[in-house]
Amino acid sequence: MNKKLHIGCSPLTGTIFAGTVLKDGRTWGANKQDVTLEALEAVAEYVVRFSAPVEISEATGKVLYRIAVEKMA
Repeated sequence: MNKKLHIGCSPLTGTIFAGTVLKDGRTWGANKQDVTLEALEAVAEYVVRFSAPVEISEATGKVLYRIAVEKMA
């Protein structure tokens, strides 16, 4: 059985990690990897496909984030 992949941003360093977490749901398991650049590039490519900012909202409809990307080349 494969463990579910978790992606999170370190509140201390801003580094984006991918890996597994322990049963407590908060502690990183062994072999977490820094995927910061790859994650940012993937999000940028995702947003560019929409040709408009992407909004992430709570269940209430309150917008938490608006992500916009400007392609330079």
